[in-house]
Amino acid sequence: MKTVGIGVDIIDNKRFKKLIKDKKFINRIFSKKEISASKKKLDKINFFSNRFAAKESFAKALGTGFRNKLNFKDIEILNDKLGKPFYLINNKIKQIIKKNKKIANFELFLSISDEKDYSVAFTIIQKI
Repeated sequence: MKTVGIGVDIIDNKRFKKLIKDKKFINRIFSKKEISASKKKLDKINFFSNRFAAKESFAKALGTGFRNKLNFKDIEILNDKLGKPFYLINNKIKQIIKKNKKIANFELFLSISDEKDYSVAFTIIQKI
């Protein structure tokens, strides 16, 4: 496997305390699945800031940021049965990676961590 993109982002969680009260912001940035998952969480600030950092780190791993029709809602972060976060790879993400990285087969790796004040996410795109 060959690494074709890496990205990292850090978020000040205090920023999200006000932002998550804005339903327009939440609906513009997060998918229905992410919003639904947030309802099961007590700490919504860290939940949303973790995912925001992951979306930003993904855009950085692509090397393009949020351009060329890539939107925040296109990037979905879910958790497996053990709680490990992962990117839900949809057709749009497949096409964007294929176009930007010139690869058809890839894996995405995501690591998210948070403390009281900060959330950080790290993304790797690897060619298979």
